[in-house]
Amino acid sequence: MRDAVIVDAVRTPIGRRGGALSGIHPADLSAHLLEAIAARTGIDPAVVGDVIWGCVSQSGEQAGNVARTAVLAAGWPESVPGTTLTRACGSSQQAVAFAAAAVIAGQEDMILAGGVESMSRVPMGSASKNGEHNPASVLDRYGVDGFSQGTGAEMMAQKWALSRTVLDEYSLLSHERAAAAADSGAFDRQLAPVPDVLSGDEGVRRGGTLDSLGKLRTVFKEDGVIHAGNSSQISDGAGALLVTTSEKAAALGLTPLVRVHTSVVAADDPVIMLTGPITATEKALSRSGLSIGDIGAFEVNEAFAPVPLAWQIETAADPSRMNPLGGAIAVGHPLGGSGAILMTRLVHHMVDNGIRYGLQTMCEAGGQANATILELV
Repeated sequence: MRDAVIVDAVRTPIGRRGGALSGIHPADLSAHLLEAIAARTGIDPAVVGDVIWGCVSQSGEQAGNVARTAVLAAGWPESVPGTTLTRACGSSQQAVAFAAAAVIAGQEDMILAGGVESMSRVPMGSASKNGEHNPASVLDRYGVDGFSQGTGAEMMAQKWALSRTVLDEYSLLSHERAAAAADSGAFDRQLAPVPDVLSGDEGVRRGGTLDSLGKLRTVFKEDGVIHAGNSSQISDGAGALLVTTSEKAAALGLTPLVRVHTSVVAADDPVIMLTGPITATEKALSRSGLSIGDIGAFEVNEAFAPVPLAWQIETAADPSRMNPLGGAIAVGHPLGGSGAILMTRLVHHMVDNGIRYGLQTMCEAGGQANATILELV
């Protein structure tokens, strides 16, 4: 029976909006990872059957199928195709899910899956700037003028009784963990530094305090709790994972790192919007036959601090296993690239620490979420 294994996982450092990576075209940033994968594994790019790439704001420089453009920009053979998809923030996690399904089905033997977002060059929301993409039929159904992730974060904080102090304490922990991971070299093997531009994640802040976060104004509600310091940073970055079968890996002399054990997608209330990871995790565990206690590491995207905190309360997961290397609050959330970036972090953390099972989940616009369980090979 065919399986799906990941034989390499790599990411760019994550750059701040307007920072070090802002001068790089998103197709060139993606091409940098294609070149890195080929160099790290020694594969002939011609053996890659497809490049499946996530990208959320598919306009401007990210329009016109950035996956195919990246293949050409990397100098890969013209015979290598590419396709670009969006499932909002989970786009590149979905790319890995599609890649795994394709190799298991025998449609392809090797696929490069990943994603990119240059939020400096293609601002968030630019793909829908010409009008509200939700018709009146949808807005009327829910009795709203529009959908807002920030408002959803405020709703989550209220529902789970998460105070601003609790959210800010978690945000400081995210920065502390990310800084400790960088200092320990935990990210070294997963990074493809951009020469003379950026070698490490640019957004991590050291020495923050509750007092300093307390001075930040709330953004979505005057008497609310969500502000820039307990939300994900707007960023630039990309990630990539090489997916194949155990048989093909052996034939090419490649060593599998992890196996894609279970992959699901779920959907929930689009108004509160950010609760999908709870539903998706339940679905993934049910399908896998595993319990929450079997999972040794969790990557729960830190779109806003209430998301992982509410998820942890509902799942009763060990908080020390959740986002052990920090998260998007500390390093940033380059939308279409984040799924692959988080999975790259998870893969290497599992390998480095001998963790058998890891789970990744991400909230997504529209109330959706992906969840993926990986198994150490």
